[in-house]
Amino acid sequence: MPEPRIRPLDLTDDATAADVHRIGLAAYAVEAELIGFDGIPALGESLGQMRAHPLNWVGAVCEDGEVAGFLAWEEHTGGVGIDRLCVAPAWFRRGIASRLLRHALAELFPGRPVTVTTGAANTPAVTLYARAGFTRGRDFSPAPGLTMASFSAGPAPAGPSGA
Repeated sequence: MPEPRIRPLDLTDDATAADVHRIGLAAYAVEAELIGFDGIPALGESLGQMRAHPLNWVGAVCEDGEVAGFLAWEEHTGGVGIDRLCVAPAWFRRGIASRLLRHALAELFPGRPVTVTTGAANTPAVTLYARAGFTRGRDFSPAPGLTMASFSAGPAPAGPSGA
């Protein structure tokens, strides 16, 4: 089976949006299990709510149109914030997240500051970001029972506030 190709995703397309939503729910269910916290906001998101986010999307897409994984980000004045990086469980451990992240860093926002957070107990994601050259920042707890890890890559954000 050929490797999925990285390409932009159009969430105005109903089938694409439905695939992305399904994959996100499945991937975040696995993360919830890993980190012992089922209050991940994306787990409660409807398809419409997901589509309403002002995000940019790329996916790893097979020749038959199957979406194996995706990365979504938002632009900030001082850089880029990765909002979500999800892989369909059937595609776990096949390098999809690494390929998406490498593509984003090299092709979509080279040389720009990039930030991302993940559950501190999500060992696969923590390892992914560390291997991709991200620096781990402070952990924080946005809700009781949840510890998040923050990561950054690229040059320091511009401006006194880092934003």
